[in-house]
Amino acid sequence: MMYLYDLEIQDWEDVNTPVEAKIVKEAPGATLANGDGDVATTGNCSGDIRAFCDWREPGESRLADCLTQQMTEEEKGNVDGKKLTEACKQELADFRIDAASNINKDVPLATACKKDAEKLCADLDFKEPSAMLACLRELKQKLSQACQDEVFQAQLEAVKDYRADAELADACEPDAEQLCADVKAGEGRVQDCLRDKRPQLSWECQEALFRQEVENADDTRLSIRLMNKCMVDKQAFCADVKPGGAKIMDCLEEHREDPHFSAECKVELEAMMERRAADFRLDAALRQLCKKDIEDLCSYEKDSMDSIAGFDARVIQCLQDHRDELVEPECKAQVHKLTQRAAQDIRFDKPLADACFEDRAKLCDGVHPGSARVIRCLQDQREELSYECRTALFDQEVRMAEDIDFKYPMKCACSAEIQKLCVGIPPGHARVIRCLQDFLDDSEMSAECKEEVQRDMIRSNEDSRLNYRLNKACQTDIEQLCSDELKYRLNKACQPDIEQLCSDECSPFLGQACGGRVLRCLTDKQDAIQSAECQTEVFYLVKMEANDFRNDVLLAEACREDVDKFCKDVEPGEGRVHECLRAQRGALSEACRKEEVKLNIIQSRDIRLRPKLNKLCSGEIAVYCKEVKRGKGRVFKCLQENLAKLDFGQQCREQVEQRTARMQEDYRLDYGVSAACEPDVSQRCAAEKGKAHGNAEVLKCLVNSFSSISEGCQREMSRAVRMALWEYKKGGALTGMCDADVGSICGKATRNPKNHGIWSIGAVGRCLSKQLAEDKPLEPACRALVAVAAPEESPMSSSSSSSSRNCFLVARLFLLVSQVMHIHLPVLFLVPVGVD
Repeated sequence: MMYLYDLEIQDWEDVNTPVEAKIVKEAPGATLANGDGDVATTGNCSGDIRAFCDWREPGESRLADCLTQQMTEEEKGNVDGKKLTEACKQELADFRIDAASNINKDVPLATACKKDAEKLCADLDFKEPSAMLACLRELKQKLSQACQDEVFQAQLEAVKDYRADAELADACEPDAEQLCADVKAGEGRVQDCLRDKRPQLSWECQEALFRQEVENADDTRLSIRLMNKCMVDKQAFCADVKPGGAKIMDCLEEHREDPHFSAECKVELEAMMERRAADFRLDAALRQLCKKDIEDLCSYEKDSMDSIAGFDARVIQCLQDHRDELVEPECKAQVHKLTQRAAQDIRFDKPLADACFEDRAKLCDGVHPGSARVIRCLQDQREELSYECRTALFDQEVRMAEDIDFKYPMKCACSAEIQKLCVGIPPGHARVIRCLQDFLDDSEMSAECKEEVQRDMIRSNEDSRLNYRLNKACQTDIEQLCSDELKYRLNKACQPDIEQLCSDECSPFLGQACGGRVLRCLTDKQDAIQSAECQTEVFYLVKMEANDFRNDVLLAEACREDVDKFCKDVEPGEGRVHECLRAQRGALSEACRKEEVKLNIIQSRDIRLRPKLNKLCSGEIAVYCKEVKRGKGRVFKCLQENLAKLDFGQQCREQVEQRTARMQEDYRLDYGVSAACEPDVSQRCAAEKGKAHGNAEVLKCLVNSFSSISEGCQREMSRAVRMALWEYKKGGALTGMCDADVGSICGKATRNPKNHGIWSIGAVGRCLSKQLAEDKPLEPACRALVAVAAPEESPMSSSSSSSSRNCFLVARLFLLVSQVMHIHLPVLFLVPVGVD
């Protein structure tokens, strides 16, 4: 036996002396076929060699490569006339199978990879002769270019014929003989047959078949079926793309929606994409780019996977759930791409596709996948979905809440608006979504875009987890303030009992939103929120609710019948439906009335929460209140204090007067009184608080108890009463106790139509203060009310007669000042800045 493979080459005669090669020392030695590592020149291929490869020198697989090239062209239909004999084809296949059993039998491969094997695979324990080739395939990206090229050729042969992969042949030959006996070997046909019958395969065969898929996932040339169906598309769209690293696959994916993309390629390509969406190991780019992040963040999910193909996308979901924690920028971009793809096509969201398989067949039959059509169909029929589908759909919506790239219908409908109104807004963290929300009523917002944004807003307000920005900003505050609302978050072991016994409760395990309960908790406890970011997001939430009643899930549900009855023709937006309902508050259902009052109370915190008032008074705010800090009712107080200015607009004035009238009816609608007086109300006016609101009973109680209430409450009550008298209207809930005195004493304090009523502002207040200052008769209740309107410097809290006299003197002094200065402002009553 000779150990030099470079002996005299075959000379068209049999080689009798075996030649053993050990080019790669780390692998076992091997006997070369026909003494030179090539097909025999004297065997079944001798005629074919003379016909097709007479110009090639035998040895080192040169003849085998030439014959293989001829066979490939024949299978493509590119050859006329003489073709390879079947006997030669079989002999060529046997040569390839033998060469694959040991790297040293494949002379070109061994020669090209000798140094790579020594460097990368020297420490491996090679129990099988084919193990060295397995090592090189696994480390393909680290190999020298020459070695990579030869390894690729070996993989290509194995893709065509499973027997050219020694491990695959050992594992799958029994399965192939039993299940695919009638399938002719070559062009990957046996592998296709085995994959089609995967559930029937032995575990060993499934493992080996999956291993080959993973190793070949980075190069489309190693997918025979794909390349056969996509060759024309590859040449048309990806001619300049270098093979390897899944680059051609990415290129084809990017162009698959092109109208000139072939249907057969698209079907095959999307089938492969669907397989990749189920198991990260089949996605070569993701596997490579996210290797470190997978180890750091998703090692449990990775280690828990079987050695055969996975079907639940657990690692991909883990990466999606930890997008913000991904360290590698390339990994983050790849995960974003996969998430975007899943948002557009249910087939690429494996858990959702599996959970909703029957629902899709039942409810969305005929709806073609892509462009989020199936997902939208399922969303539109949410109440009809199975428990499993609802759960998976909700999880998907939570995952997709972070970026408009994951909201395909909105992104398509708003593409022009994004370019026009949101230019420069960085992607992610729902920033572009927020931009579109901010411009919802802009004249450049198309009807299609507005509809999609409104739909998304309504849905996001059904559960805090669907509102990405709020959920992220308020996570700690939710845990601290809303523990009762979170009691439903139980262990998954409770799922059956939850579904059976608690179907009406809020649970993520029921796959449904929680009806805005956590969001309501946050709006009710705004003053207790610690995070500034959370406060900002909760304010924005209330602003959306005030603008469109549909954004307040609890209110919308409570008022559904009332809206249909009283406001069905009112277009939602800019608070119009709320105004309509409040105009009918006496006829509303109790549940709806309570919800409207609750929102009204929250709106009293900030004028920006009152769309119509804020819009109609925007000029006055800019002129008189631009330095006033927003929140805690400050801007509205500023408007009240400037109501009598000559250039104060009539529309704004009417809004302020209407709002003041409502504040007289219910103390909770006056933020200053509500905040400063709640302890006094609970202590001294509990009975009145328990009565129906809207009749100023609590305010009247506070007036009667004025000398006993806290100093802060006194200041706010003094301000509130001054404003009520300043904007006096007959029949007012609070000032009605002075109607008789006004009628008999203040006859000249009437509205002047020539000046749009400007001079009537404060006229009644001055009249009554004069009556009080001059110690003239007033009804006791009216006298007590006017006395409360005295400034905080007035010692009215004292019960002595001298204190009363001081009050009168102070009132007279204010009256004289107003007469001398010819002004008509609430400062006549020394309006104090309310305690915020």
